[in-house]
Amino acid sequence: MTSTAPETQRGQDAGDPLGEQPTSWQRRLRRFGHVPRPETPLRERLDPPYTRPGRQVWSVLAIPPHVADRLVRWSGWGGPLLITLVAGLLRFWKLDRPHAVIFDETYYAKDAWALVNQGYEGSWPKDVDKLILKDPSSVPIPTDPGYVVHPPVGKWIIGFGEQLFGFTPFGWRFMVAVLGTVSVLLLCRIGRRLFRSTFLGCLAGLLLAVDGLHFVMSRTALLDLIVMFFVLAAFGCLVVDRDRARRRLAGALPVDAEGVLRPDARIAETLRLGWRPWRLAAGVMLGLAFATKWNGLYVLAAFGLMTVLWDVGARRTAGAVKPYTAVLRRDLVPAFVSTVPVAIVTYVVSWTGWIVTDKGYYRNWAATEGKNSSWNWLPDWLRSLWHYENQVYDFHVGLTSGHTYESNPWSWLVLGRPVSYFYEEQAGCKESTTGKCASEVLAIGTPLLWWLACFALAYVVWRWLFRRDWRAGAIACGVAAGWVPWFFYQERTIFLFYAVVFVPFLCLAVTMLLGAIVGPAAGQGARAELGLTSGDPTGERRRTLGAIAAGVLVLLIVWNFIYFWPLYTGTSIPEDLWRDRMWLDTWV
Repeated sequence: MTSTAPETQRGQDAGDPLGEQPTSWQRRLRRFGHVPRPETPLRERLDPPYTRPGRQVWSVLAIPPHVADRLVRWSGWGGPLLITLVAGLLRFWKLDRPHAVIFDETYYAKDAWALVNQGYEGSWPKDVDKLILKDPSSVPIPTDPGYVVHPPVGKWIIGFGEQLFGFTPFGWRFMVAVLGTVSVLLLCRIGRRLFRSTFLGCLAGLLLAVDGLHFVMSRTALLDLIVMFFVLAAFGCLVVDRDRARRRLAGALPVDAEGVLRPDARIAETLRLGWRPWRLAAGVMLGLAFATKWNGLYVLAAFGLMTVLWDVGARRTAGAVKPYTAVLRRDLVPAFVSTVPVAIVTYVVSWTGWIVTDKGYYRNWAATEGKNSSWNWLPDWLRSLWHYENQVYDFHVGLTSGHTYESNPWSWLVLGRPVSYFYEEQAGCKESTTGKCASEVLAIGTPLLWWLACFALAYVVWRWLFRRDWRAGAIACGVAAGWVPWFFYQERTIFLFYAVVFVPFLCLAVTMLLGAIVGPAAGQGARAELGLTSGDPTGERRRTLGAIAAGVLVLLIVWNFIYFWPLYTGTSIPEDLWRDRMWLDTWV
C-alpha cells in the first residue's frame, strides 16, 4: 500500500555502483536495519505512480472490472469526502453546547467581535460573559483599545462566524469547526499524495477525525487549531510543489532508444524549475499561521529548509553531481523569496484593521512616546507596530505565572496533563452512587492513538535515518516544527493543547506504521519499501495477519474516541463513570 519510492542518493540508473558495492557506512548501518534499496526505474523515483487495489478485492465483492475502475477513479476524492462528512457531522453536532464561555474563549470570542465591528480589539469589562450569553445585543462593544498578545488573523476568522450567526457560542465556534472539518479533508489528500495510496490517505484522515484533542479544539474558539489548519495547508502545498518540480525534471531528462529515462548531470544541474505557484501559496499559508500565533514562525523556518532539501534530492536523483551547488545557484533564492518575504507581507497585511484606525492599542505610540526615535524616517504605523510587537514578545517570554493545567512539553505525547475547558456538577443524579453527575470538556487526545503515536514516531525516525525515506523525514519535520520550539520556553506557562499544531503529523506517522504492519502487496521492491526484511513472508497469509492487526488497532482507537466522547462534548454522565475515565491521576 505504501509503494512510493524513498529518496535515493544516485541509484544504479545514475551510474552509481553503491547497489553492488556498498560503502563502509552502509555496511555499518546494516546492523541497525539498513537495507540497500531495490533498483527502481528513474521515472518512478522522480514521479512515483499511485497504487491500485488488486483485482482479488473486486472479485470477492463481485464487482465487474469496468465498475471497479470507475470506483478507483472516484475514490481519490470520494473516500476523503466521505471521511470529511463524518468528521463534520461529529464536529457540528450540538456545537453550541455547552452554552458557556469556556476557557480562553473569554478572550478570543470578544476580541473577534470587536475586531470585525470596529477594526481593533476593545477593553472589555470584567464579568461580562454572563451578560453576553443572556443577551449579546445588550452588551456594547468597548471603544477603548484592548491590549492583546496575539496577531489578528485567527480572531478575524472567529469573527466571521460571529458575523454569520451572531455573538453566541455557535457563532464564535462555527469557523473553527469549519477549519477543523476541512483539515480532515486536507490530511486525506495529503496522505494520499504522500503514500501514493488512497486507502492510507483516508486512514490518516480517519485518525484525525477521531482524535480527541483535534475534536475538542475544532469545537472551541481558540487560535491553535487555526494555526494547525494553515500549517497543514502549507505542508500540502509544498508536497504538491515537490511532485510538480520532480515531474518537470523527469520531463526534461533524455530517453534512450529503449524508452528508458536516463539521468543527465547537465540538465539536472542547470534546469530552471520555473514558476512554482504552490510554493508561493505555501508562503501565504505560513504567513497566515504566523499571523495567528507566533509559533507559526518556527514552522516557516523548518518547512523552508525542508523544501530546499527536497530540491537537492530531486536534482541528485536526476543525475546532478553537485546537487547542493545546483540548488544554491538555481533554487535557493526563488525558494526564499516565495516563502519568507511572502509570509512577512502576509503578516503585515493582517494588521490592516489596526493600521487604518487611530484607536488601536499602541497605534499612536510613534507620534507620542516614540517621536524622538532615530527611526523617524519610517512610517508612524510601522514604528508603532514594531513597538507593539516588542512589548508582546516581552509578555510571552515573561509569562511564568502558574496555572492549574500547565504542562511541560516532555509530557505531551503521553498526555500527562490535559486541560479542562469546562466542568460542572449536577446534584440529584440517581444513576451515580455519589448522587452527582459531571459535565466536562477535556482537551485531551484519544489516548490509544497518542500512545501508539509514540511508537510510530520512533519508527518514522528510524525509517528516515536508516532507510532514507523522505516521507518519514517530512513527517518528523512536521512534528518537530510544532513541538520542539516549546522546549526552549519550559519556564513559560504552556499547555497540552498547543500540541494540536502537530496532531496531523502524528496521524501520518501512525498511518505509516500501520501501512508497514499491513505489509506490501508483493515483490522485493515493495517489501523493502515498507522496511521489511528479506525473510518476511510475502503471501496472502502475511498480508491477512497484518491487515487484521492494523484493523484491530484502528478499531481500538475508534472505540477509545467513543468511550471518551462524554469528556469531549460536555455530556452529563454519572460521577462514577466520569472517574472511570480518569485513567491517570494527573487528568483530574
